[in-house]
Amino acid sequence: MGVMKFTEDHEWIRVDDPVTVGVEATVGITDHAQTQLGDIVFVELPEVGRTVAKGGEVAVVESVKAASEVYAPVDGKVTAVNAALADEPARVNAAPEGDGWFFKFAIAAPAQLDGLMDADAYHAFIEGTG
Repeated sequence: MGVMKFTEDHEWIRVDDPVTVGVEATVGITDHAQTQLGDIVFVELPEVGRTVAKGGEVAVVESVKAASEVYAPVDGKVTAVNAALADEPARVNAAPEGDGWFFKFAIAAPAQLDGLMDADAYHAFIEGTG
């Protein structure tokens, strides 16, 4: 069973156990984020091979309401992108924590996951922020 963690910027990261350097993780935005954004009309994905630092901008998602950055939950290197989002950005609305994922990357600093929220903590966080 994999580990799923959440950031205060409403990204999720899913990674298989055991979490080691170089293990591949999948990243996307949460259901809460897509609800706040509304109908998603465009997604700008990163280049495969790009190295990203925790908190760095990796992708952009645009909706009818606003544009928002997608940040790296931990340090890593992009290994794949969800190219289907180019033609079907609404997948993010339909399945934000499934088929609507944004990118996969190899984790460089697994210990950084410890600073992220689990599902219970994330739900408490969004209830506190509205």
